[in-house]
Amino acid sequence: MRLTTKGRYAVTAMLDLSLNYGVRPITLADISDRQGISLSYLEQLFSNLRRQGLVSSSRGPGGGYRLSRSADEVTVLDIISAVDEKVDTTRCEGKGNYSNGEQCLSHEIWHSLSEQIKMYLGGITLGQVVKDHQMNNGTSDKVIKFEATG
Repeated sequence: MRLTTKGRYAVTAMLDLSLNYGVRPITLADISDRQGISLSYLEQLFSNLRRQGLVSSSRGPGGGYRLSRSADEVTVLDIISAVDEKVDTTRCEGKGNYSNGEQCLSHEIWHSLSEQIKMYLGGITLGQVVKDHQMNNGTSDKVIKFEATG
């Protein structure tokens, strides 16, 4: 498994959205400015996030994006999956048919690792990450820039 920029940026943008949401929806231009992510890239990511029901959008003046449910109900795994990232460390994509139609010797190790990663990422919500970030940095109502390179 290799988490690409797509997955990292999607998580970062969703964290920004959940932290900075207030009275009005957040524009992708605002997220782009705060996080240093290209606006066109964010448009692609949010198209997928909207299709998967993680965000909702409104058009026109005052329009933008908001979470479609509470930040405590959106997991990191939800976000990564919504942008078509794979959380699979097997070479056979979990099918078990890697070499000549037979399962490779180490399949169970990598399959088990994939399941552990899914459980871990599925147990982390946006709400938890934001609360932890605020507690560790002594912030509560500030606009926050998250690092997507970590």
